[in-house]
Amino acid sequence: MACAGCRTLSGKWHRCLVLVGNESVRRKAFIRMKQTRIPDACAKLAASIPSTTEILRGSLLHRTIRHRSGCAVCAKGPGHPVWVLTVSYPGGRTRQISLSPEQKPLVQQRLRNYRKLKDTLEKICELNLQLLRPEKNA
Repeated sequence: MACAGCRTLSGKWHRCLVLVGNESVRRKAFIRMKQTRIPDACAKLAASIPSTTEILRGSLLHRTIRHRSGCAVCAKGPGHPVWVLTVSYPGGRTRQISLSPEQKPLVQQRLRNYRKLKDTLEKICELNLQLLRPEKNA
């Protein structure tokens, strides 16, 4: 029988988290493990967390700026390509920061670090939830 969340056919017990919102649907499966192994798994995950001083939240966008008049490049059509970091805040406010070409690799790495930190924390929380449940004896 296939799992309704992730359509896996394995008979192993797992839990699917389906996150739906403005983003695309993401599915994650967590395999249940013995409670005695959970603290070691949490410690291993915690050790893999990137430095919290080297993270950025937001999205990196590639945009083209076109001047209305007086620019020969824009008159020909291609415009000026720029990289922009966009960060959204509560209340629908958005902040956009133009980046120099030298800043792009640093921003990309820090955005990856943020996503890795967030995903790792989610995995640790899921393991800690398993600690709260009584272990079934076989």
